[in-house]
Amino acid sequence: QLELYNVMNAGNMMHIVFFKDCISHLSRISRILRQKRGNALLVGVGGSGRRGMARLGASIAKFGSQEIEINKNYKEKDFHEDLKKLLGRAGKEGQEIMFLFSDSQILYESFLEDINSILNTGEVPNLFAPDETEMIVGELRALAKNEGKETRDLILQFFVSRCREALHVILTFSPVGDQFRNRLRMFPSIINCCTIDWYHAWPADCLLYTSDAADEGLGVDLGGRRLLKK
Repeated sequence: QLELYNVMNAGNMMHIVFFKDCISHLSRISRILRQKRGNALLVGVGGSGRRGMARLGASIAKFGSQEIEINKNYKEKDFHEDLKKLLGRAGKEGQEIMFLFSDSQILYESFLEDINSILNTGEVPNLFAPDETEMIVGELRALAKNEGKETRDLILQFFVSRCREALHVILTFSPVGDQFRNRLRMFPSIINCCTIDWYHAWPADCLLYTSDAADEGLGVDLGGRRLLKK
C-alpha cells in the first residue's frame, strides 16, 4: 500500500519503516477513518510521523484527501473557499474524504472556530452565499427526494448530514506550550468530537530499526543489526 501511495503521489513520496509503534498508530488512524463521523486529534511534536500516518491511512481506506496550502497571501476568505470545496466533495458528491489540518497552519484563530463548528454541527454558519446554497439544493433535490426530503430546509439538512458522514477531520497538534491547552478550552469540539492519539517519543528499538533500514539502503553496516540481535 505504501508503494501504491508513492506511485500515486510522486511529488510527496514517503519512506516509512514499519516498526511496532508505527503500525499501532497506523491501525488506530485506519479504524478512526472507517467510522462514520470518525475524526481524530493526533498529538505529538513535529517529526513524529502524524501527518504521514494520516495520509497513508486515508490511502489504505481509499479516501480522498485535502489539505490547505499556506502562502503569504493566504487569508480567511481563502480558507473559506477551501472549506467550500471540501464540503462540496463530501456533501454534494458523497465522497469519503480526509481533511488534514496542522496547528502550524492556524494563521487566524477563526480557522479553528470554523473547524470546531464543522466537528460539532457539520457546517460553518453563512459559509455559502445565497446563490451557492440554491445550487446545492438544486443538485441534491433528486437524491434527497429518494430519502423523503423534499422541502428546501430538509434538503439542506440532507446536505449537512452527508458532510458529517463522509468528511473526516484529522488534526495534528503539538502539546508544547500553553497554546495547545488554551485552544482546547476555547474550542471544545476538538476534544469532544475527536478520538485522541498521542505520539510519544519513539523507543530505542524503533530508532534502531530505522537506522538498520538506512544502513541497508546504503549497503553498509553501522552496527544497527548487531544491536537489534541483543
